Amino acid sequence: MAQITRKAARQRLHVRVRKKVAGTAERPRLSVNFSGRHIHAQIIDDAAGRTLASVSTTQEECASLRANVAGATVVGQRVAKRALEQNIRRVVFDRGGFTFHGKVKALADAAREAGLEF
Repeated sequence: MAQITRKAARQRLHVRVRKKVAGTAERPRLSVNFSGRHIHAQIIDDAAGRTLASVSTTQEECASLRANVAGATVVGQRVAKRALEQNIRRVVFDRGGFTFHGKVKALADAAREAGLEF
């Protein structure tokens, strides 16, 4: 029997979550992704197929951040700030198949404290 890798298991979970979670113009989706080195957060309007705001540790302003809880906190604050600049207050949180613990929780809590509602 073939074993399911960790990445494949996470992708399966993400597909299951995406069946229920979709972003609209009134309430876009806050999607998060974590690689080994970087953190990516996007606010997406799935109805129009557009990314409304994004923050990543690959961008110059966040280049000094690492993919840890401290970095996730800063990314959460910055994505919330960019969303509020575009008058986006309410979002749907898409954890991307990751467990709501550690970096994911830190990013979500920082975005909530900065003014996003979800």
